[in-house]
Amino acid sequence: MTATPASPPPGASITAHCAGRRWRLARAANLEELWDAMTEDAAAFEDERIPYWTELWPSSLVLADWLALRRADIAGRPCLDIGCGLGLTALVGQWLGARVLGMDYEEAALGFARRNADINGVAQPLWALMDWRRPGLARHAFARIWGGDVMYEKRFVAPVLRLLAHALAPGGAAWVAEPGRTVYEAFRHALSAEGWTARRVHAAEAASTDGQGRPTVAIWELTRPPRP
Repeated sequence: MTATPASPPPGASITAHCAGRRWRLARAANLEELWDAMTEDAAAFEDERIPYWTELWPSSLVLADWLALRRADIAGRPCLDIGCGLGLTALVGQWLGARVLGMDYEEAALGFARRNADINGVAQPLWALMDWRRPGLARHAFARIWGGDVMYEKRFVAPVLRLLAHALAPGGAAWVAEPGRTVYEAFRHALSAEGWTARRVHAAEAASTDGQGRPTVAIWELTRPPRP
């Protein structure tokens, strides 16, 4: 299945077709506009607060289609969306029958995610303002965990692995969507060192939100045998 390109008008909303239906996502502005506003105030600028959440990335589109393919696998089960941003993949999972908790580091992102559930007629997932370096989650609480393009800096490798080890239930699986970033190789090496198995289970093209390309996004399934 190939994700249909998102069509982002400037500013307030993005329309996407994935997981078998149309989605409309409200947002504050596009990334370029928010970036310009942030960098104008150099004193308040923080690298960790770059508003990546305001865009709909190709990985989220492909991940949404993957969740639709795995509907029977997630329905009725507790699932965690890490770095949920505007909420698309959390909403897709909830719409498909999963019991989703969507977490993000940015309070503004979660505000739009809640609004987007209402816009798209989806029951509200649980939303949590949370740093994955300090997750307030019950141990081994989630049958499935997923994230779209969360591995874009090497400093995220260790905390994401710790989060997965803490939150994933025995026999569970995590799905990571990534568009071929070089940093993912570091993540794969770290996975192997920690006893995880990474298996590429799906791949599809999806359009970049800026219309500049169609990267191939891979879905990797991460599993680890239960430890004594």
